[in-house]
Amino acid sequence: MTTLIIVLVVLVVLVLIGLAMAIRIVRQYERGVLFRFGRLVGPRAPGLRFIVPVVDVLHRVSLRIVTMPIQSQGIIT
Repeated sequence: MTTLIIVLVVLVVLVLIGLAMAIRIVRQYERGVLFRFGRLVGPRAPGLRFIVPVVDVLHRVSLRIVTMPIQSQGIIT
């Protein structure tokens, strides 16, 4: 009876870990690019996204504008 309880607890823990690995959040200013086995599946819109943990990879791409400081230049005539 105790081995059955231990096995059930281990299974529940493994399922919870698998669910935690399957959830990805794509923020409003990002887009997700989904790859399955290294091949492009397509873009993913912002929101809560579910992936297959070992099979899929979700790369987040930021759409924010990044400003960079530019040194001042002399007047060219």
